[in-house]
Amino acid sequence: MIVSASRRTDIPAFYAEWFMNRVREQFLLIQNPRNTHQIKRVSLIPHDVEAIVFWTKNPKNLIPYLPQLDALGYAFYFQYTVTGYPRCLERSVPRPQMAIEIFHQLSDLIGAERVIWRYDPILLSNKVNFAEHKRLFEKIARFLEGKTHRVMMSFADFYAKTERNLKTVDGLAYQDITLNTAEQEELLSFMVAVAHRHGMVIQTCSEKQDFSHLGIPHGKCIDDNLLTSVFGLTTRARKDKNQRDQCGCVKSVDIGVYNTCLHGCAYCYATQNPQQAARHKEQHDPNSPFLLGPPLSQEEIQTLQKSQTTSPCLSPSLFDAL
Repeated sequence: MIVSASRRTDIPAFYAEWFMNRVREQFLLIQNPRNTHQIKRVSLIPHDVEAIVFWTKNPKNLIPYLPQLDALGYAFYFQYTVTGYPRCLERSVPRPQMAIEIFHQLSDLIGAERVIWRYDPILLSNKVNFAEHKRLFEKIARFLEGKTHRVMMSFADFYAKTERNLKTVDGLAYQDITLNTAEQEELLSFMVAVAHRHGMVIQTCSEKQDFSHLGIPHGKCIDDNLLTSVFGLTTRARKDKNQRDQCGCVKSVDIGVYNTCLHGCAYCYATQNPQQAARHKEQHDPNSPFLLGPPLSQEEIQTLQKSQTTSPCLSPSLFDAL
């Protein structure tokens, strides 16, 4: 089992204490996003966890715990987003200089091969225009030289909920760069040259278009090949059928919850309402087996502990209620 922590929220930034509490307890509970009465128990016993993939824009709060995770035998790596977008698009994300400093700290601690830079999503607008994307990408790449070997990129997807959030940004005028092939390929060709100059390769994340002629292959954010090359692991996981067709990731269990991230990114698909996310954070209990959910009675905890003893692997069964 591979644990994804998480596409739905930034666990390293906002829920590091909760995550480490769950590591100590060796299990957590997740609710089905479409049916919260369905609850699944996830084992965090190191033997049961093939790897953990952390997704974050600020891993600072988790960094002190990483030597402990290494000592316990967990294989893990990071998908770390640094874009340098202005506050109107990324309200509470660390500014580029701070994000790069933290990136250096993380890379120096666990190794450049375990920290992947995400320049994602590429959103073309009057706030960050074509020339500004070139400037930002080149500047960030220069400062990350030697601290990572891979860049994941994708173009913004304009889901209905994403567009609702974007329309709340005063004075924002945005466009879909994928509708302009010449402009799209000019930007990508520039990025490839910059990345190579600084010792990095670029891969796409969930993009339909084939950019292999530009030297950009389709990538995998949850990558079995990386797990083999870095950790010597041969995972049992195969292509994740629950993701979009164009997603190359292998199967994982996502332990996050939608509408719990506080970064306030206007382009986010996982947080529809920043006010709701703030309310959810207030309801969060770092001692609960749920990231967002009720505490358990002593009887329920004992039942789960007994279940863990008799069946330590990820249980496919769903509890109807607790």
